[in-house]
Amino acid sequence: MRESELLEHIYARTAGLGRTHPDVIVGPGDDAAIVRTPAGDLLALGVDQLVEGRHFTAQTPPELVARKALARSLSDLAAMGADPCWALATCAVPPTCQHARELADAIHHWGERFACPVVGGDLSATSGPLVLTTTTIGRTSRPVTRAGVRPDDLICITGPVGDSLATGHHLTFTPRLRESREMVDRLGSDLHAMIDVSDGLVQDARRLAQASGVRIEIELERVPLRTPTRPAPRAICDGEDYELLFAIQPDRAQEALGTVIGRATAGEPTCAVLDAQGKELTLPTGGYDHDLGAQE
Repeated sequence: MRESELLEHIYARTAGLGRTHPDVIVGPGDDAAIVRTPAGDLLALGVDQLVEGRHFTAQTPPELVARKALARSLSDLAAMGADPCWALATCAVPPTCQHARELADAIHHWGERFACPVVGGDLSATSGPLVLTTTTIGRTSRPVTRAGVRPDDLICITGPVGDSLATGHHLTFTPRLRESREMVDRLGSDLHAMIDVSDGLVQDARRLAQASGVRIEIELERVPLRTPTRPAPRAICDGEDYELLFAIQPDRAQEALGTVIGRATAGEPTCAVLDAQGKELTLPTGGYDHDLGAQE
């Protein structure tokens, strides 16, 4: 089963969650959940995990493992237009791990650095690889979801994509919290939708399109690349970029903190990539989609 197939199953199963639980404003299917507290505040809840051998290697310094674990979850909060407040961390530690104390120190260090202190968590032993999970909680007054893209919106991205693993960017990126806050404040309701680019620009643009019911057209030549020598059709499918892809009102282009790379149109909800002549390209891959094993 592919990750996308299991996610579709989860989204279908929880589609009515907001009707049975009115305090759930945004449930599964976005970068983070949004819930309303009894006092009326809106909280954003994000969670992410790192698995040794998939998201980092046994040789990756504990400092960078901890940094990535927190930064990934905080990138999800940024995509919702939320400001981080607190974090929780859990870790399944194998007997071969020689740096558990250093990892614990590092996760607390990065919590302070990102202004999102780690206030609790859990530990467990495992015979498998090391797994580090972080949950982040933030506040927001106006959540930005994936579902607000409108025909004629401009599609923008906060920074370059591609070659994240080869360059080490996936371990050292800074979540776009500042950019998110600035755009929420500056653009207000003209910031229509946003998503964290973690599985490749094309894959996540497709998710934005499907959530909004529009067609998104990306102009390949306008996409900023992290490594100019990386073939652009591959760079836009690489993944682990942790930039924000967002849709704005067409007349606000000068105020967007990013590069305009395309436009939304009415049509089948998907993402099309166009060459310089406006012809739709066939890509080598559609982005990252975990293989979760055989379906029962």
